[in-house]
Amino acid sequence: MTELTVPTMRQTVLIVDNAPENIDVLNEVLSPFYRIKIAVNGERALKIALGEQKPDLILLDVMMPGISGYEVCQRLKQDSNTRRIPIIFVTSMNEIEDERIGFELGAVDYITKPISRPIVLARVRTHLALYDQTRELEMMVSLRTAELEITRLQIIHRLGRAAEFKDNETGNHVLRMSHYSRLIAQAMGLGADTVDLLFHAAPMHDLGKIGIPDHILRKPGKLDAPEWEVMRQHPAMGADILGQHKNALLQAAREVAYTHHEKWDGTGYPQGLSGLSIPLFGRIVAIADVFDALTSVRPYKEAWTVQAAIAMIEEGSGRHFDPQLIAAFRSALPDVLAIKDRYAEEHGALQDSDESARSM
Repeated sequence: MTELTVPTMRQTVLIVDNAPENIDVLNEVLSPFYRIKIAVNGERALKIALGEQKPDLILLDVMMPGISGYEVCQRLKQDSNTRRIPIIFVTSMNEIEDERIGFELGAVDYITKPISRPIVLARVRTHLALYDQTRELEMMVSLRTAELEITRLQIIHRLGRAAEFKDNETGNHVLRMSHYSRLIAQAMGLGADTVDLLFHAAPMHDLGKIGIPDHILRKPGKLDAPEWEVMRQHPAMGADILGQHKNALLQAAREVAYTHHEKWDGTGYPQGLSGLSIPLFGRIVAIADVFDALTSVRPYKEAWTVQAAIAMIEEGSGRHFDPQLIAAFRSALPDVLAIKDRYAEEHGALQDSDESARSM
C-alpha cells in the first residue's frame, strides 16, 4: 500500500456510529492522517455538522437508535450549509437495495462492514480530494463572478456620469442623488440588499439624456412646448438603452430610468402612473433627484436654499411625491445634508467611480 503523507492542515472527518468498537477501528485507521470528530448518535452528528467548524467528510452508520443514518444524510443534504459535505455510509447493511437508497439520499460512497483498512483510506482520501477540488472551483467561480459584478458596476456608474456631463459641470449630481436614494431607502427600513441595489441603479436615472440635443439641455431659460416634448422623452430613451435583462441590477436601473419622473397624482411622465403603481425605486429616486436639482446650479436657474427645497418637496407630498417617503426623507435629512457637503460641486469631480460605491 502507498504510504500517505500527513497534510500540514489536517482535514476533519466525522465518524458517526453508536457502537464504540466500530468507532475505535475507524479512528485507529484515520487518526494518523486526519483530525477526527466522533458522534455516537444522529442528533449529535447533526449538531457537529451544523456547527461553526464543519467536517470535511462524514463516515455515517445507518442503523442507530433515534435518528437513523439515512435521516441524518437527508437532513444534511436539505441544508444549504451542509449539503456539499461528502457522506460515506459505513454499515453492515450490504444489500443492493440498501446501497441504492444511500446513493439516492446523496451519499458519495457506501462501505460495508467489516471494513478493509486500505479501502477506507483510499475512499476517504479520494472523496476529500474531490471535495477540495469542488470547493476550489466554487471559490474561483465566486471570485470571477465578483469581478464581473464590479466591472458591471463600474460601467453603470460611468454611463450615469456620462449622461450628467451633458448638463452638469462635474457629474457629481449622480453621486449625491444615489446617496440620497440610499438614505431614504434605509429610513424606510428596506433590507440591506435592496438598499444596495437601489444605490447602484440610481446613477442611471438620466441615461436617456444622452439622446437629448445639447441646445435643449443647456438652454439658459425655460423650455417651450416643443422642447419640453423632446425633454420628456428621456425616461423612455434611458429604458430603451438599458433594455430588458434578467440581471437584477440592470432591471432596477431600467425601472429607475423609466419611472423617476412619474408623479403620485398621475400627472407625471412618460406613462402617467400614479400612487403605488409607480415602482418604489422610481418614487424614491424622484425625491432624491428633485432635491439635488433644486439645490444645485443649472443653466436656467440658481441653486435654491436647502430650506426652500425642503419646503417645496413637502408641498408636493400627495401630489408629486409619495407621502410616506417624504417622512423618510425628513428623518434622513441630517445624513442627506452631510452628503450634499461631501460631494459639493466646488470640490470638483471625483476621479474614480469607486468613490461613489462608498457609504458614509
